[in-house]
Amino acid sequence: MKKILQNSILYLFALLEISPLIFLFAGTFMGNQEVISYIAPVLKKGDGYASWRLFPVFPTLKNIAGLLLDSPEFFQMFWNSVKITAAISAGQLIFGMPAAWGLARYSFVGKRLVYMLYIIMMMMPFQVTMLSEYLVLDWLKLLDTSFAVILPGIFSTFSVFIMYRFFCGIPESIIEAARIDGAGELQIFFRLGIPLGASGIISAMVLSFLECWSMMEQPMTFLKTKSLWPLSLFLPEITGGNAGLSLCASFVALLPAVFIFLAGQEYLEQGIASSAVKG
Repeated sequence: MKKILQNSILYLFALLEISPLIFLFAGTFMGNQEVISYIAPVLKKGDGYASWRLFPVFPTLKNIAGLLLDSPEFFQMFWNSVKITAAISAGQLIFGMPAAWGLARYSFVGKRLVYMLYIIMMMMPFQVTMLSEYLVLDWLKLLDTSFAVILPGIFSTFSVFIMYRFFCGIPESIIEAARIDGAGELQIFFRLGIPLGASGIISAMVLSFLECWSMMEQPMTFLKTKSLWPLSLFLPEITGGNAGLSLCASFVALLPAVFIFLAGQEYLEQGIASSAVKG
């Protein structure tokens, strides 16, 4: 009986956690007037409290049709997000993996200082580094280009920190055995380091995708041309008069992040468990 009660409480909390997604899905199939009638108090167009329904009174596909057929800006910004996110993720793999491997497996003068600098940079919010990044990008003539967002994202220290923790967990005996067998350092990295650290690499990429897909401050600061904006800047452009379209666009924009999270959920769980054991 106690176990059933505990499971019921957990299911209740899980339902509360995903309730915004459920409401968003329901709002995708509501007409604009129906949505406004529920959230009018929030928009200061009525008295009382906002309400919601799990199922539309008059289901409609008008919002989906309007988004897919009458919103070319949505597709442009969607592919801008895909381009920016893919480029940052690829860059973090190319530069982040060797950096994390070097920090984890080699000893050199100033290693502890370099690691502390990585931690400090990871803890700094974007507002602290915004001015310096802006000045550097302006000097490089990259402002108002996609590279203004991509370049700083490639050298993010967070993904390096995640992969570093996993590379540290590889037993030194395996590395030494490979060296005794005549394997070079590059061979060890590609044939041992990457396969054995795959969980950490994938975890870092999933977290990087979720961060890049929803970033707003960097594009708002570095991009002036609207045609270069990512999808995260499309949603605030929708007014209250298109509330139904806004909910539909939000739901569609959320889908890639949900799919990526579900695909990498197992690796994220392994990462959490591994960090807990090492801690």
